Amino acid sequence: MIRQPPPRKKRDSTIPLINVVFLMLVFFLIAGTVAPPLDPNLHLVQTNELEGREPPDALVLHADGSLSFRGQPTSADAHAAANGTGPTRIVPDRDVPAQRLMEVTGALRRAGATSVILVTERALK
Repeated sequence: MIRQPPPRKKRDSTIPLINVVFLMLVFFLIAGTVAPPLDPNLHLVQTNELEGREPPDALVLHADGSLSFRGQPTSADAHAAANGTGPTRIVPDRDVPAQRLMEVTGALRRAGATSVILVTERALK
């Protein structure tokens, strides 16, 4: 009787896995360039030296919780009465407590503001 040799165990090959990962890497490197690159002769404007200033039609909420409009102290009700209903812009100081900000936005909405828009600074670093 002829004996059959025992079947050899197949080893898992990692070569196909490496090939697939490499192809995916190449695909995403090529497909990831959606936006055309900027013109190399273009020099962007530097804004880091500009003085920040609130918009002239915005209500300013200071760090101590007080409100001002165009440099004059005011309240949420007085501002809504003087400027009517509609969207209201508010520039909060970064150190104002969040609870005070919520109180002011709530008071503005109750006084007739259709929406309250927070004006913030977006820093690119």
